[in-house]
Amino acid sequence: MSELVRVAVDAMGGDNAPFVTVKGAVDAVSESANLKVFLVGQKEVVEKELSAYQYDKEKIEIVDATEVIEMAEPPVMAIRKKKDSSIVKAMYMVNHGEADAYVSAGSTGATLVGGQVIVGRLKGVDRAPLAPLIPTEKGSSLLIDCGANVDARSNHLVQFAKMGTVYMENIMGIKNPTVAIVNIGAEEEKGNALVKETFPLLKNCPDINFIGSIEARDIPAGFADVIVCEAFTGNVILKMYEGVAKSLMHVIKKSLMGSLKTKIGALLIKDDLKKSLSNYSMDQYGGAPMLGLKGLVVKTHGSANAVEVKNSILQCVTFTEQKINEKISAKISQEN
Repeated sequence: MSELVRVAVDAMGGDNAPFVTVKGAVDAVSESANLKVFLVGQKEVVEKELSAYQYDKEKIEIVDATEVIEMAEPPVMAIRKKKDSSIVKAMYMVNHGEADAYVSAGSTGATLVGGQVIVGRLKGVDRAPLAPLIPTEKGSSLLIDCGANVDARSNHLVQFAKMGTVYMENIMGIKNPTVAIVNIGAEEEKGNALVKETFPLLKNCPDINFIGSIEARDIPAGFADVIVCEAFTGNVILKMYEGVAKSLMHVIKKSLMGSLKTKIGALLIKDDLKKSLSNYSMDQYGGAPMLGLKGLVVKTHGSANAVEVKNSILQCVTFTEQKINEKISAKISQEN
């Protein structure tokens, strides 16, 4: 058996914690033999929740943390003041080598700050982007950055492209993944100052498969494997993606339940429709990793369910076993 991958989970983070974080952890250790989870949070609360499940006691351990960083708290101040919070304690476990990875559905701001300040960046990495997988007609694409670096520069976007290439090659098994930059048109001369400055840098980068610009409407079709942008644009794309998916599900359900005829039709296509729509569920991919850090930091949705938490934990196993950090470090070292 391979060496255990140790994941520190912020048990108190998210809208539905600790129920979904505990259940996600239990489900994760049941699926993976090479996993140990540390549930970091208020001990009595986590113990009570955990008592409802049957699990291997050696695979889950509670780490007491008396404080909780709330969603609305200023992240820098919260990280500094709440040293005994579940987020800070879990981050320091990664920093001290007690855990290989960190997962949280809690404060995005505190996770981003903690990732940069507590876990720290790999040598040569200028910025650490959030990089979620998003569903497409062809499978999935990596959106990088979706929330960590609103004011990124051109050299940051080039590094994002390289880190995204490493991720898609090793996690998704895509050989020589295609890379595109988000733009308002396909022509090279279009775009804002950042895109115009970055485009030729990506074009002349020998170790990525750059195919040019991609418009937002072409992202769901899977025109590129790695989609590069700064965080403001990426976050708008991600939130729009989620909103359209939710609205589309509502419209489909309403149409299928509209009359006796459509209800009969719904029964006939129920299984096939469910299978097709499941391919567009964000839950299956887990959370968004912060690439380029010394340890793995994964941020999942605040409204995450137990399935998303489980998959966020399981993706840490693949990330660690595939030595993604080492490969990113080697790629950036070549550049430097």
